Amino acid sequence: MFRLIDYSYIASTILFTVYSQLVMRWQVSLAGPLPADFTGKVRFVTQLFLNPWVLSSIFATLISGISWMLAMTRFEISYAYPWVSLNFVFMLIFGVLLFGESFNSAKMFGTLLVIAGIVVIARN
Repeated sequence: MFRLIDYSYIASTILFTVYSQLVMRWQVSLAGPLPADFTGKVRFVTQLFLNPWVLSSIFATLISGISWMLAMTRFEISYAYPWVSLNFVFMLIFGVLLFGESFNSAKMFGTLLVIAGIVVIARN
């Protein structure tokens, strides 16, 4: 049971990181193009920063960091860190499904390499 709790720290790190990145991508895409001038950029970022969804994304990043600190109390970094590579896999999947981003054989091959690496490390 305790080991399940230990792994939940890694899982929550991944979950909150993926949530944060997806929400940030969604809200930035709704905000429109980045203005060219400095004042416009400051206004753009300020408006995003005051957006409740963006604030939830920033908060999720904080929770992810806390989860990671807890994971570091239970695992060697050489074991735990490769699991965070699942962020790449999830972001590719959700990027394609939610945002219509491109998917090709190179991305598929890279994703399979990431998964294979995680499997090799997890078996050790």
